[in-house]
Amino acid sequence: MSMHKQIEPFDGLAQWLPASPLQPHSDAIEEVVTRAFAQAAQHGDYPRWQQALTALPAVIPSLVALDSDSVCIGRASDCTDAEHAQLLTALRTFHPWRKGPFDFFGIHIDTEWRSDWKWNRLKDAITPLDGRCVLDIGCGSGYHCWRIRGAGAAYVAGIDPTILFLMQFRAAQNYIRDNAVQFWPIGIDELPPQMACFDTVFSMGILYHRRSPLDHLLQLKGLLRGGGELVLETLVVEGDEQRCLIPAGRYAKMRNTWFLPSVAMLKIWLGRSGFTNIRQVDLSPTTTKEQRSTDWMRFESLADYLDPTDPTRTVEGYPAPLRAILTATRQG
Repeated sequence: MSMHKQIEPFDGLAQWLPASPLQPHSDAIEEVVTRAFAQAAQHGDYPRWQQALTALPAVIPSLVALDSDSVCIGRASDCTDAEHAQLLTALRTFHPWRKGPFDFFGIHIDTEWRSDWKWNRLKDAITPLDGRCVLDIGCGSGYHCWRIRGAGAAYVAGIDPTILFLMQFRAAQNYIRDNAVQFWPIGIDELPPQMACFDTVFSMGILYHRRSPLDHLLQLKGLLRGGGELVLETLVVEGDEQRCLIPAGRYAKMRNTWFLPSVAMLKIWLGRSGFTNIRQVDLSPTTTKEQRSTDWMRFESLADYLDPTDPTRTVEGYPAPLRAILTATRQG
């Protein structure tokens, strides 16, 4: 098997930024990302995770499939039995795996979320991604970043401040080695404001965690170029344009859940924030088949967040999770 060096945090960044539509903001982004990686190295688990990355066997995948439900990296036959065992041990170090699924050389990572279900709900309803510059906010392990790249995007930036997710992304990138896809361990507030350079921005599972949802929508608009598309997925409740749930405390055991609007109210928010062509793409209840504990995520999951006597309610008595996907266009 051919050997290759372990990927470094900044591989490709210096080439990615100047060639991308983000070029006017290169210095600011590089400064922010440099600082973020320095801070990441201070995480208490960083040495253990970095050791696991270094322990990944140096195998060249005979297959990389970014357009399949399970992001597929290599075949089982690419590895010896010893390499397979070494890979499994390293990947287990990055527990819990929440967003996926992935297949590493025949090892199936059955993540907590069937993120492919969400992708399949929206992929045919959004503007084709061929050649586009795309931002995925709160990208988790980077699963949707890889799917976005597989759909033809030219530049993909995923941002998420969770360092474990960075390590999961780097485990995949160690083999995929496609520097058109970047992971920056930052939050949206650390990006330069009013960049106006992304063709498509994904905000999925973020809005209800923001204390000021309209400010978040305005941030999203500021990241998009004129005519760019927002893909927004969030928790909602049923009801008319006057309906919005503000949990008194936790919602489905989540501490940081602030606003769950109806779809009708969400459309008003988007319109007031300067978006047009607002369309509802999907409305689906979250089920325990889509979000559940697995061998790769052994903590509590959706089944533990619902009333055991009434699965239509959360343990707090609120309506069970209902998720909407909307698309909208930034006015030129």
